Amino acid sequence: MHIAVEPSILYIGTPIVLVSTRNADGSNNLAPMSSAWWLGWNCMLGLGAKGHTAQNLLRERECVLNLPSDAMVGHVDRLAKLTGSDPVPPHKQSMGYRHYKDKFGISGLTEQASESVNSPRVAECPLQMEAVLEQVHDFGHRPDKAPGALAFEVRIVRMHAHPSLLVPGRDNHIDPDRWRPLMMSFCRFYGLSGELSNSTLASIPEESYRPVPHMKR
Repeated sequence: MHIAVEPSILYIGTPIVLVSTRNADGSNNLAPMSSAWWLGWNCMLGLGAKGHTAQNLLRERECVLNLPSDAMVGHVDRLAKLTGSDPVPPHKQSMGYRHYKDKFGISGLTEQASESVNSPRVAECPLQMEAVLEQVHDFGHRPDKAPGALAFEVRIVRMHAHPSLLVPGRDNHIDPDRWRPLMMSFCRFYGLSGELSNSTLASIPEESYRPVPHMKR
């Protein structure tokens, strides 16, 4: 029999995304997050309203969504409890966060120029998605208070994949057996196990889904 529970967080399990944005002074910021989901070529990102990444997105209206593999867990963990905000917001101070500006340097990751946006890509990430901001929505019910979180709807304008992830002979098809995303579940790192079973949905040709849009800003 099930019982009613009230976990502090509901991070059931989602892929980690390294969101790269541009700071007001032109330098680059990099932040890990796991509140992201995709539908077609749009993605919804859930971010704290006062966070540095959220403020950069509101101002610059662009970002890159870099998806690390499970082999990159050490790089991602080096970014934990770091913030680009100076001073560190009180709620993050209470959790032990500290300000650090050079996120690429401390994580050991490499900046790579993007093709359609000013924000950089992460060279080591097997999947990189250049994106522009479409809409921003308040998120979370907080009567008589400013929203504590924002939902950013971004549109992918250019996607890059490492050749090792592609189905041989099919340049636009990512092989799920080769893609090993880094996942987060209840703030803990996980990878994927192998394929469990054949899928009825997988029998539908990939070309049957919505055509790839013209990926220019």
